[in-house]
Amino acid sequence: MPRPSMPLRGDRPDLLTALIFLGLGMLGLAMSRELEAGTLAQMGPGFLPRVVCVLLIFVGLAVGLPALRRPAILLESVKARPLLIILVAIIGFGLAVTHLGFVLAALWLVVVGSLADPGGKWWQTLALAFGLAAFGAVVFVYGLGVQVPLWAF
Repeated sequence: MPRPSMPLRGDRPDLLTALIFLGLGMLGLAMSRELEAGTLAQMGPGFLPRVVCVLLIFVGLAVGLPALRRPAILLESVKARPLLIILVAIIGFGLAVTHLGFVLAALWLVVVGSLADPGGKWWQTLALAFGLAAFGAVVFVYGLGVQVPLWAF
């Protein structure tokens, strides 16, 4: 006698995300086991990595456990075009930031990265690019003193 099929459960994208968080947290705990943890008053070199890894594991559980109870949502296939565009945008930023300056590199990153979403509006992209370039310049170059030129000239 055939068994009735059970409805599929589990939000696959969230389950994959949870597995990534759990895996990175457990890997970090395993890699930091040789480091001295110390105490709260005198933290050793292994204290912060362990805290971050435990937090990653908690986030993985917080994402994964509710995903098990939701109806099944299957993963979409990976599209190569957006992946390549984002990769080119990030590599271009890394190369341009020292030669063209932070502002132009940040504009490059946002404008080229936005090409990964064909439905984006240009005025929103430009507003976001200029806003993030200004914010990044204030925070990283002026606030934190990151040693990159603001402009190429």
